[in-house]
Amino acid sequence: MSDLFNEEQNHNNYKELPLAVRMRPRTLEEFAGQGHILGKGKLLRRAIEADRLSSLVLFGPPGCGKTSLAWCIANVTKAHYFAINAATSNVEELRKIIAAVKLRRKNTGKRSILFIDEIHRFNKSQQDCLLPDVEEGNPILIGATVHNPYFSLTSALLSRSLVCELKGLSQKEIVQVLNSALKDKERGFGNLKINLDPQALEFLAKTCEGDARRALSALEIGVLTTQNNQDGNIEINLEVAAESIQKKPVVYDNAGDAHYDTASAFIKSMRGSDPDAAIYWMAKMLYAGEDPRFIARRICILAAEDVGNADPLALVLANAALEVAEFVGMPEARIPLAQACIYVSCAPKSNASYMAIDKAYKDIENERLQEVPEHLKDASYKGAEKLGHGKGYRYAHDYPGHYVDQQYTPKGVKYYEPTEMGFEAKIKERMKKLKKQGEKE
Repeated sequence: MSDLFNEEQNHNNYKELPLAVRMRPRTLEEFAGQGHILGKGKLLRRAIEADRLSSLVLFGPPGCGKTSLAWCIANVTKAHYFAINAATSNVEELRKIIAAVKLRRKNTGKRSILFIDEIHRFNKSQQDCLLPDVEEGNPILIGATVHNPYFSLTSALLSRSLVCELKGLSQKEIVQVLNSALKDKERGFGNLKINLDPQALEFLAKTCEGDARRALSALEIGVLTTQNNQDGNIEINLEVAAESIQKKPVVYDNAGDAHYDTASAFIKSMRGSDPDAAIYWMAKMLYAGEDPRFIARRICILAAEDVGNADPLALVLANAALEVAEFVGMPEARIPLAQACIYVSCAPKSNASYMAIDKAYKDIENERLQEVPEHLKDASYKGAEKLGHGKGYRYAHDYPGHYVDQQYTPKGVKYYEPTEMGFEAKIKERMKKLKKQGEKE
């Protein structure tokens, strides 16, 4: 069991704590990210500021701020703070803490927060042990987990808790966290002369994948292991940043040539039916921190534009990969993306659908617009018959082969020209048969 407030008050011990611990926000204004639950007027923020918080369960990826938020809540509400890890705790320790909480509240009237990290590791009996006292606010429980609590916690505990999902921090938010650590003279490195190269800062913010703890730890390693130069400055360049976070830097600017050139190579490799090259360029983008959704959207577009009806399943699979990638997130998202990338790369190719819509667009833009023929106009409302709408329309299902030769535009148009590739060859053959059937009528 630990009490970080007491550790902070012990100056010598506090200075020895990791940078990520020292830089934990003391106020909601200092807290980075999670605007969807901590923004002005949001329920959780209102509950914290009004000191009306009961049991709270926080879940989200590592380094998104679960522990920091619990610590911040205790600081804002002036509550006593206990912290344990469910992996190493047990019922006996829980009972001792709860007894201490009750005694403290009786003697001082001060409320206490019990923060349980990895709360999903508690079994049912351990979770049930918390229920009576949590319900009475002895203590205020804040549980943290990287797992979905609806699958890992009991319904009884969940029904007594406010459940909030935290998101990984954006690159901009990580930059904000790192800059705060560099400027803070009390808790960070504000008293040191540090020159952090903008490329190194961007690399750390991108590479940590939304994990603020990882970014701060890498910064700390870089600062503490880099010798001062002749001017007494600590120079943190891209090479130092890469060594600190143990990841190779890849030249890939999200808004520059490297981004567009790599994306272009990725798309052209899929179009050219080279799955190995396509996977290589995709791996480079993912490794460099590209948004998986950007890659998934490129696969979806290519599946429609360059595969089309030669293999209709390509678009279905690409769309499924987009949804799954968005649902599971990185690093697992790379797997469905790889499956979709390889499938569309190997699929037969046809751009007939893409060419068809482009030709139609040009006609709409350059030619006189055609009126809808009377027999095709909506005839479902009263008075339509008097206007002649729908008169003479022939219902395709009433005819052999569910087809009837009928004029659907006043002026004949021809846009879709199916190829001999894959399934489109069958479409082409069917359209030929229908045309012959129409000529006989």
